[in-house]
Formats: sequence, structure tokens, C-alpha cells
Amino acid sequence: MASAALSSTTPLNPIHHPNMDVDKLTNQIFSILENKFLFGYHDHHHHHSPTNHPPPPKRKSGNPNAQIADFFDVVTGAGAGGVLAALLFTRGKNGSPMFTADDSLKFMLDNCRQLAHYSPSRVFRRPSKAEKVLKKLFGDLTLKDTLKPVLIPCYDLRTGAPFLFSRADALEMEGCDFRMAGVCGATVADRAMELKSTDGTKKILAVGGGVGMSNPTAAAITHVLNNKQEFPLCRGVEDLLVLSLGNGDSHSHSAMSSPAAFLKIAADGAADMVDQAVSMAFGEWRSNYVRVQGNGRVGAGRKREGC
Repeated sequence: MASAALSSTTPLNPIHHPNMDVDKLTNQIFSILENKFLFGYHDHHHHHSPTNHPPPPKRKSGNPNAQIADFFDVVTGAGAGGVLAALLFTRGKNGSPMFTADDSLKFMLDNCRQLAHYSPSRVFRRPSKAEKVLKKLFGDLTLKDTLKPVLIPCYDLRTGAPFLFSRADALEMEGCDFRMAGVCGATVADRAMELKSTDGTKKILAVGGGVGMSNPTAAAITHVLNNKQEFPLCRGVEDLLVLSLGNGDSHSHSAMSSPAAFLKIAADGAADMVDQAVSMAFGEWRSNYVRVQGNGRVGAGRKREGC
């Protein structure tokens, strides 16, 4: 296989919903991944205590200290998923990822409500807590400081189209490099924020990535298929392994009537259509594409309407 891609998606308001305990759902999803695949923990209720047996990927890699970034060639994420991608794939001081999977989960749970209502600072207005947290965390690190190709979307109100922050573009053009704190803020922003490239030549007016690209999986796939410089051996979807992580469906849309709720419905629908299209695009290699999507109900299967 030429490439593996990790995709993480999020609804517009990924953290708090009156009819869904998202913290519990997030822990369930991570616990499944920990137990079955990534981290080698075996106890759902004490998943922060690793056993002496490394998980299968670490055993095969021969590196007991391997992190998620070591197993994937591309990462993409929108909203909270974009922040998670940044935490797992931005280079730390020792050359390894800034955060382990456990640390990333803890950060998201500790700061989820602030990130869900991220508001950029303005004249005569103090920076929000979330903005200060991101700036302290990432400092002056930029897209160039990520370990692997990273794709994080927002929506640019100036052009009326999605905008994709890309490590590959940043390496090619200085005007496409942005600070990671700003990238994370843009993909979760619940109101417009102006963001400039590191050299000041590119300006966007960004709102959260969930507005225009709530499921950026297809963006990661097309990036690999059309980027022969970074992925010269990738011939088609048969050479891809894609793991796509959803952030939980809201299953009570009928009870919601606010503008934000309708946007959430639109984002969920768009994410599901991308899931369906990607699954069909893989054709006979459909087993190379895995979508993990919580529905907020323990033990319930995911329902999909249609033929």
C-alpha cells in the first residue's frame, strides 16, 4: 500500500448537545480504537493504564514509542477534528509529535467547550480563553512544522468557498504558510476571523471548517492521488488505506429549530454524502476505506437511508 490517510470530521457544534453526551461518546470511540487497534489498552474503564503488550501496529513497526503520526501518511480534519489533527501531527521540541494520543484526548476534553465557541479577539476585546490556549500551545509553529501532509479546512467568507490549509502548499509558497494556532482557530471559529499568512501576503476571512467541508476525507484522497511529488507510487484507490473518524451524529434534528441547528443538519448531511461517495469510489477495494461514526446510542448500528 502506498499511503494511509487519517481523516477526522466534526459537526458545527461538536461539543455540546442537549440530547447527547458527547464527552461519553468521544471516550467510547477512543476506547474502541485503543482496545482494538492503536494503543494496546485493554480495560475500557481504565484506558489510561497501558499494559505491557504493545498494540499490533507498534509490534509490527518494531518501535514501542511509535505514535499515530508514524502510521499515517496524510491527515485531515475539520473543526474539532482539525485541532486533533494538529495536536497529533505538529512537530514537538524533540522531533516527535507534540501530543500523544492520550494527551490529545485529554486536551480536547479539557478545552472542548471553549473550542466549540471559539471567538477571535477584536479591537477593544480581550482574546478568548480558547484563543489564548491555542497561542500558548502552538506559539509560532506553522504548517511547515507538521510531520506529515496536513489538510485542515475553514470557510473563507471573502471568496465564498472552502479554504484548505495545506502543508504541501506552505512548503511551496510562503504566502500559503499559516501559524498553527490560527489554523486551529479558523477551523473551529463560530464567527468570522481574519487570518494572515506568515508573510502577510494572503488574507482570509474564516469561519469554521464544518460550514463548507464537514467531512474532508475526499480532500485527503484527491490530495494523494494528484500529488505525484509526495506520493509517486500511488496509482489509485487500490493503493490507499483510509480511516475516517466521525464525531457523532445528532439524532434529534426534529426537535431543533434554531439557525445553528439547521446548519448542523446541513453539515451532517454533507458529511454523510461524502462518506457514501468515497465508499462507492473505492469500488472493489471498499475494504480499504473504514468510517467510524458514533450515533450516541451504545450498541446501536448506524442507520442509512436509501437504496
